[in-house]
Amino acid sequence: MPRAAVLGSPIEHSLSPVLHNAGYEAAGLSGWDYTRFEVTAESLPEVVGASAPEFAGFSVTMPGKFAALRFADITSDRAQLIGSANTLVRRAEGWFADNTDTEGVRGALAELLGDSPARHALLIGAGGTARPALWALAERGITTVTVLNRSDRSAELQPLAQKLELELSFTGFSGDLTAISRAADVIVSTVPAAALEDYVFDIAHAPVLDVIYDPWPTPLTTCAAANGYKSVGGQVMLAYQAFSQFEQFTGVAAPREEMLEALNQELQRRSQTVK
Repeated sequence: MPRAAVLGSPIEHSLSPVLHNAGYEAAGLSGWDYTRFEVTAESLPEVVGASAPEFAGFSVTMPGKFAALRFADITSDRAQLIGSANTLVRRAEGWFADNTDTEGVRGALAELLGDSPARHALLIGAGGTARPALWALAERGITTVTVLNRSDRSAELQPLAQKLELELSFTGFSGDLTAISRAADVIVSTVPAAALEDYVFDIAHAPVLDVIYDPWPTPLTTCAAANGYKSVGGQVMLAYQAFSQFEQFTGVAAPREEMLEALNQELQRRSQTVK
């Protein structure tokens, strides 16, 4: 029976099984199964290397994304460029590593902006998600990115920005956040909602992609909506990165509508359970 799984720690609440198993059912792949395994960065090589032949691939969440790239026999250009992998695919020549977080951000930006032109982005946060976000922004046609972060991490991101031909600048939270956000065509937030709770009224002056989806809506997206701007949540990014993984694992086109519907239903169920 062909199988796939998501690896990470903690992994109990991962929504990847919901997405992939819904996709298998909708695509008529009755023999496929997708599960989850608690795996650390240290244990990932052993777990993947010893996996049974029926495992076609693995989705990888933190803290294993850097280990996944190091473990792989072959890597995609974008995974190598970004420096991490969230996808491992079994191939005849060995394990192939890719980073479909890039497609997750790109798909979410497409949902958010449609055909609207955008050249200047405000990127909030400079952690792991910032790197695929920069890739997707460059793919979208963005030429200038202002990174809002508590510390200047330009030394880490500038090499990637240069390869993507992005003009990158850094600013802290003591700057004129209203002016900075109004100058942007789009805002991408990669930080927890609590990190912005004192600043949302100053920042929410452009369309927002917030990678947070639980709880939803976030204060930033609520404030942006009050200002007349559209927002898209991290569940859309999660779905789009899974579509590509599904297709790489199975060789079958992802049934996107059914996968996204299953995800939204599960998020609604969880929100009701919390209440």
